[in-house]
Amino acid sequence: MELHFKQFGEGKAFVILHGLFGSSDNWQTHGKKLADYFDVYLVDQRNHGESGWSEEFSYDIMADDLHEFILANDLKEIILMGHSMGGKTAMRYAQKHPEMIEKLIIVDMGVKEYPISHDGIIDGLKSIDLSVVDSRSGASEQLAKYINNKSIRQFLLKNLYWKEKGQLAWSINLPVLENKLSEIVKALPNEETMVETLFIAGGQSDYIIPEDHDSIRILFPLADFYTIERAGHWIHAEAPEEFIEEVLGFALR
Repeated sequence: MELHFKQFGEGKAFVILHGLFGSSDNWQTHGKKLADYFDVYLVDQRNHGESGWSEEFSYDIMADDLHEFILANDLKEIILMGHSMGGKTAMRYAQKHPEMIEKLIIVDMGVKEYPISHDGIIDGLKSIDLSVVDSRSGASEQLAKYINNKSIRQFLLKNLYWKEKGQLAWSINLPVLENKLSEIVKALPNEETMVETLFIAGGQSDYIIPEDHDSIRILFPLADFYTIERAGHWIHAEAPEEFIEEVLGFALR
């Protein structure tokens, strides 16, 4: 599948993959900062953002999408960074095509299988009847019945766009994402990958805990770990300065 992307800067290619319910727009602030040093590509994964929709959805398929994108743009020896679901896509890509990557940065995502925890979010998003709701404030009011956290609501509602005057629509493929939640939480295959990798964890998140480090190093023996203690799962939004400093320190060394 041809993926939509935004590009900033020049130099060595630095490709960024968003997480579940996200898009390239979530990474524009950091992308523009990184563009002072790199040729930055912010990519929409399938069923998200402005990329196409498909019933097919797995990490192997998304890694194949990424490979098609990298070849189409003639990128070599890239730095690849992914957050959450995008982190697992990035790791699966590294397993399949390690020769294409110079460095790998994984933001708050491990290699293990996770329990399904997004079904409440799906229920909340599905509760918004877009044949009736005709404003973002109305959508937020409905979503608040399911999600208390205002920042998370705002993040999710970025997926609404004006299809036409007075008619909102989703840029994410909700039915497929709901149907494929079991794929999204799957563990990575047990394949060793010798790529220099930095795992950045949120200290207030349980996606990567110290007990996970040994199992991660089985698959990624060259892994380093850094924890931003005051951040949760959305590290780049919750601790942007410390996050970008750590990313640049790793990418430029």
